[in-house]
Amino acid sequence: MGRGKVKVRRIENEVSRQVTFSKRRPGLLKKAHEIAVLCDVDVAAIVFSAKGNLFHYASSHTTMERILEKYDRHELLSEGNNVIEEFPELEGSMSYDHIKLRGKIEALKRSQRNLMGQELDSLTLQDIQQLEDQIDTSLNNIRSRKEKLLMEKNTILEKKITELETLHTSIRASPTEAAAPPACNTADAFVPNLNICCGDSGEPETVTAPLGWTSSNNGLPWWMLQSSSNC
Repeated sequence: MGRGKVKVRRIENEVSRQVTFSKRRPGLLKKAHEIAVLCDVDVAAIVFSAKGNLFHYASSHTTMERILEKYDRHELLSEGNNVIEEFPELEGSMSYDHIKLRGKIEALKRSQRNLMGQELDSLTLQDIQQLEDQIDTSLNNIRSRKEKLLMEKNTILEKKITELETLHTSIRASPTEAAAPPACNTADAFVPNLNICCGDSGEPETVTAPLGWTSSNNGLPWWMLQSSSNC
């Protein structure tokens, strides 16, 4: 009686998980070597442990870099074929550089859509974790830039406030102009003694303006009125 199909699932115990990885990793690399030799194909195997340690294998007749470059070229050509299917008029006129550039553009667009929360179904758990870390880094950069701009704005405002306070202080400290004395009528303020009439004795008499007399009375000076009445 054959063995039943064993369901593969994550080992919950961390120690058991590390032990299982240490036992099965050599077997995985050995299988990669066997298929590379038996079938004469390019094989590359890359494994990262839970702690981030790298284990890899590449076919003996080539290198890991050449295999990865071949893989990238294949992906770019696939992108180029998709472009040609969309734009048939470009067939035969696109060089490898054009295809490579188009592939980079498509990759950037796809990454942008992922950052916007779109087309996430095709991402693995590791891809989503990297996307989350990238968003966190971008948010930290945005917050740092915002805080810098706010600090610069506050510095400018504080400088303006200081200049206004200095100007206000200088205005208050400057001496005020003395109030000009009220203008006075010199004709009323100073009235001379005039000898314009003669008394009964024939000697000149000193005539003084009456008390309270102003030049506005009858429109004539007092001495003219006084002279006309006495002479």
